[in-house]
Amino acid sequence: MSADADLAACGTTVRPAGDGDAVAGVLPRWVALPETTEDVSAVLRVAAAHDLAVVPTGAGTMLDWGPPPGRCDLLVDTCCLNEVLEHAAGDLVTRVQAGVTLGSLAETLASQGQRLVAEPPLEGSTVGGMLATGVAGPLGFRYGTSRDLLIGVTVVLADGTIAKSGGKVVKNVAGYDLGKLFTGSYGTLGVITEAAFRLHPLPADSRWVTAPFPEAGSGDAPDLAGTLAASVLEPAAIELDRPVPGGGMLAVLVEGVAAAERAKAVQDLMGADAEIGEEPPSWWGRLPGDDLLLSLRGLPAALAATLRVVDAQGARLALTPHVRGSAGTCDLRVALPTSSDPDRVADFVTAVRDGIRPLGGRLTGVTLPPDVAVDFWGETGALGLMRRVKDRFDPGHRMSPGRFVGGI
Repeated sequence: MSADADLAACGTTVRPAGDGDAVAGVLPRWVALPETTEDVSAVLRVAAAHDLAVVPTGAGTMLDWGPPPGRCDLLVDTCCLNEVLEHAAGDLVTRVQAGVTLGSLAETLASQGQRLVAEPPLEGSTVGGMLATGVAGPLGFRYGTSRDLLIGVTVVLADGTIAKSGGKVVKNVAGYDLGKLFTGSYGTLGVITEAAFRLHPLPADSRWVTAPFPEAGSGDAPDLAGTLAASVLEPAAIELDRPVPGGGMLAVLVEGVAAAERAKAVQDLMGADAEIGEEPPSWWGRLPGDDLLLSLRGLPAALAATLRVVDAQGARLALTPHVRGSAGTCDLRVALPTSSDPDRVADFVTAVRDGIRPLGGRLTGVTLPPDVAVDFWGETGALGLMRRVKDRFDPGHRMSPGRFVGGI
């Protein structure tokens, strides 16, 4: 039978793709709309039989992150996998399908005074998209990333095999940890269909303390960020926003017991210009840009030196990098103006990579136009291991081909 006929007979809704279904400019032939893990399995068995390249998607908010796929025949849309399957409030655990949006999950959990502290930077993002891209919001400083909060996962492999790892209790460590492996894999190993997370109580109170961010060359920036990170005042997040080199704001979230009093102590540490508010800054947890976006991760102790490299290369190339993200973990996003010359962008990426590598930093692409001639991912020491994992889980290289490190 043909691929069309087998897809039609697999028991899952499959429709022809339209222009709005393109993945980083690559248009698939079909879009599948499974409603269960078993539906995903049936679709992937057909894809394996006909050598169809598959790309998973949820709400599509981060679908254009990373390089375009080498080919895309079938888009597996998890929008119908949208149920909160279980919320064990007494155990601080929830189990959800991958297509559940973080907003709807937050409402469900809040009714029991609980929350999933992971916060993707784009509204409408799904659980599956959050895990596939490995994003962490501001609260990652205190609680860890989505990878750290994940305690169980159900995935469907390229040949349609359903695999599970972990469980519904925090101390369950049986079996191979597929969740850690699949988080941040950009859909190149299989399709995540369910996930279980550990939860945290909603804070009784929250305060944000904001102040001008010291210039990277002043010597004060590392002292302030480091002092706040190590403080007994226990900030939940330390975020910076630098729309122009040498300027910007630092914002600190204090939440929980005696938040108002602790915020006052944080204000004293941050100086006379610091202000306390009951709402976050408008930029809190948001991306600094969309079309020319990079991810910079470094050592917290090297924050100031890392920013100096970014500033110096931006000035050399007449570019204005907008830096935003966690000053506590040095997990930052760097946006460049959308009108930037592609050759200058490529030069900037290469030069910043060379400059921050001795500082323990790494710069990767998030969204880059196709005319920017630079490797999205840069050098990766574990590339050989990653390729062996890819060969093991997807020997036909049909899952999101070319979207990950080294063209995996």
